[in-house]
Amino acid sequence: MIGAVAATWVALQADEDTGRWIMGAVLLAGMAGGMAWAAIVAFLRDRFNANEILVSLMLVYVAIQVLYYFVFGPWKDPMGYNFPQTKNFEPGVLVPRLIEGARMNLGVVLALVGAFVMWLYMYRTRSGFALQVGGLAPAAARYAGFSSRRALWTVLLVSGGAAGLAGALEVAGPIEQLTPHIPAGYGFAAIIVAFVGRLHPLGIVLASILMSMFYIGGELAQSRLGLPKSLTDVFQGLLLFALLACDILIHHRLRKS
Repeated sequence: MIGAVAATWVALQADEDTGRWIMGAVLLAGMAGGMAWAAIVAFLRDRFNANEILVSLMLVYVAIQVLYYFVFGPWKDPMGYNFPQTKNFEPGVLVPRLIEGARMNLGVVLALVGAFVMWLYMYRTRSGFALQVGGLAPAAARYAGFSSRRALWTVLLVSGGAAGLAGALEVAGPIEQLTPHIPAGYGFAAIIVAFVGRLHPLGIVLASILMSMFYIGGELAQSRLGLPKSLTDVFQGLLLFALLACDILIHHRLRKS
């Protein structure tokens, strides 16, 4: 979300004469914004031992207020009939689409490349192995001499940069502007994607495709069948709880007392 705000700030500096290089600057700004927001979580965890899960969840609502400030305030389009949104971005800012007439853009390619690079890093490098050990067995990681502080900052900055890039691709992609509807719950859905993908970079790609079907199916069910949009959240919750229940039953045996 902060990545989308940072990317929008750069995108609004462009005019009709700005070259295509501005698109790269927009994506880099999104990454920088996401990393800066994640650095707050890393600092509070590193300095005060604050729970990174709770801090990151609470910062989501802070980021929403930051977004609202800009779309209802200084960035509000004066020609937008009083709707809380920025003006449409210039054509040079927009991310190229892979298929004409479709919403699929360059972000799909970047996501696949990112997943492959993360797989190489996690399973083919020593630092990636250190991150896995630190996540599964912190005591073993300390015994092996792996730095938990370095792992903390690496994970949060990389994940924050990736989230910021996703926000930049969202506003510079199919939406073409910043609106209050940018925080569509993707971060919370990513928790389910991570669990369904078994925390494996390539498995997460397949889980993302499954989750996208839930979103698209929910929109179709709402428009064609008149069902509530919250039905999508219900199916996502059922999927997560079914997966967690399977893990419990696989690793634990129920016995009569």
